[in-house]
Amino acid sequence: MKQTCKGKQWYFGLKAHIGVDAKAGTVHTLVTTSANVADSTVLPELLHGEERKVWGDGGYQGQTEAIRETAPKAQDMTCRRTKFKSYIDELHKKKNRSKSSVRTKVEHVFRIVKRIFGFDKVRYRGLAKNHNRLCANFALANLYLHRKRLAVRG
Repeated sequence: MKQTCKGKQWYFGLKAHIGVDAKAGTVHTLVTTSANVADSTVLPELLHGEERKVWGDGGYQGQTEAIRETAPKAQDMTCRRTKFKSYIDELHKKKNRSKSSVRTKVEHVFRIVKRIFGFDKVRYRGLAKNHNRLCANFALANLYLHRKRLAVRG
C-alpha cells in the first residue's frame, strides 16, 4: 500500500530478506524491500558469490540461473513443488523436509530479532529508517548468537 505525502512516497509494510551462513548461523546480507516485492527478485543481492549450496523456500523456486550467475560454485537446494494435479510426489516431499531443517537457521535469526530485540512492527515511515533499525537488530542478533564464544572468561 503506497500513500503520497508532500511529494514523498511512503511504504507501509516491508520485507527483510536475509542471507545467512549455514554453518555459523550469522546474517551476512540484509535487503529491505516494500512488502509487495517478490522474494525471487532480490536473490542475486543476497548471495555473496562464495556459496557452495543455496537453501531457499518455495519463493525461490526456479531461480537456478540467477544462482549460477551470482555464485557459480553453488548448488541449488531450494524446495520444489510436491503437489500436482493428480498425485503427490513423496520423494520430493521427503527431500523438501530435509531441506527445511537447514533453513531453520534463517528462521531462528528472525525469532531473535522479533522476540528478544522487539522488532514486531515497523516503527518509522519509509524504508530507510526501518532498514537502519533492521541492520542494527541483525548485527545484535549475530552477537547474541555467539555470546558464549565472545564472553571473556576471567
